[in-house]
Order: sequence, then structure tokens, then C-alpha cells
Amino acid sequence: MSPIQPDIVDVWVFRDRTTGLPPALGSAPGPVAPGQMDRPSRPSGAAAPGIGIPAGGVADKASAGAGPIEILLLRRGEGDILPGLWQSVSGGVEPDEAAAGAALRELAEETGFGPGEIVAFYHLDQVNQFHEPSLGGIVSSVVFAARVVAGAEPVLSAEHDSMRWVLPDEALRILVWPGYRESIGRIVENLLDPERAIWFELTLGGERAQR
Repeated sequence: MSPIQPDIVDVWVFRDRTTGLPPALGSAPGPVAPGQMDRPSRPSGAAAPGIGIPAGGVADKASAGAGPIEILLLRRGEGDILPGLWQSVSGGVEPDEAAAGAALRELAEETGFGPGEIVAFYHLDQVNQFHEPSLGGIVSSVVFAARVVAGAEPVLSAEHDSMRWVLPDEALRILVWPGYRESIGRIVENLLDPERAIWFELTLGGERAQR
């Protein structure tokens, strides 16, 4: 086989729904609109938690319950392509970098989530292709998902200026691109049933998880 390296990776983050949690340290003071919270950003170039931690164990799976889930949406900041777009973690794949490794790197860089917060890491059996006018060609993306511990909060990079934890139905209303909405459907359909989810699960080294 001759695997084709994708151009970018997308990583959808979800967690078990939580209510009544206090705001994370460093969050903006004052009232917060329902379902939306501006998060502190890391200075550009600052080290991201999780980078350099050896692949291996993940957070305790017992912390993931069977209740409703929340999807993390990130809003692209000004001064970049598509400002204001709500999206997942997303970024380019480095030369000779495996797609799963790129996904975990981007996850750490854009949210700060690493092995200490990740309950499970999945591929969604989804590859998107789309035309990017700024490049004048077709871009390919491999899609992953990461379940994080309940109550985990991201620390945003300079790429995004806001975040929201939303229920899947709300995510479907907010997200613009059809491929994004397809990803939400695959998470709900395939990753909430443990017997089905194990077929999609990967280790933090990018290998298929043992069933």
C-alpha cells in the first residue's frame, strides 16, 4: 500500500455534559452568555501542555459516564482565513508526520489538552476533500475525535478568540460546512456506544486500540 498523507487534520473534542461547575481559573470576569465562554489565550509561540509527553496512557476511562455529551466549538480569530467561523481543532500536517500524531499535536497546541485530559482518542473513518480558493486547489482532511474528562476546559491559542461547549443538536445548527455536521453525526452514532466505539478507538501512539 502507498498511504497518502493528508494536508490537514481536524479533531472534534467532546466531554460528558456537566452543570453547575465553577468557572475555570483565569476565565473572563462578569456575566457569560449561556453556552458560551471566552477562554484565556496562550501567547503566540508559548509551549502547549501535553507537547513532549510520551504517548501511552490516557485519563481514567471510569470518569466518562454515559450521559449526554457536549461538543467543543472554537471560533476563528481575526487576521486569519475565515474569521468568525466555528470549527473543531484543525491544522496542517508536517512533512513525514503521521496523521494521528498531527491530530494530537494540534489538539495540545490549540486547547492544551494532553494525555492527562484525554479519556479516549478516535478516528471517525472520515476523510474530507474541499476546494480552497486561496490555494486554488483541493485540500484533504482526516477527521479525529477526542473525549476529554468531564469539566475539562481548553486554553485557547492565538488562532481562536472564543469557545463554546454545546449539545450535538446545537452544534448542527451552528456549524456551516457539511463535513463538520457529518462529523457530529458520526460521534453521536458511533462513539457513545462502547461496543461500537472500540472499533474507532486509537492509542495515543496512533495504533488501533485492542478490543
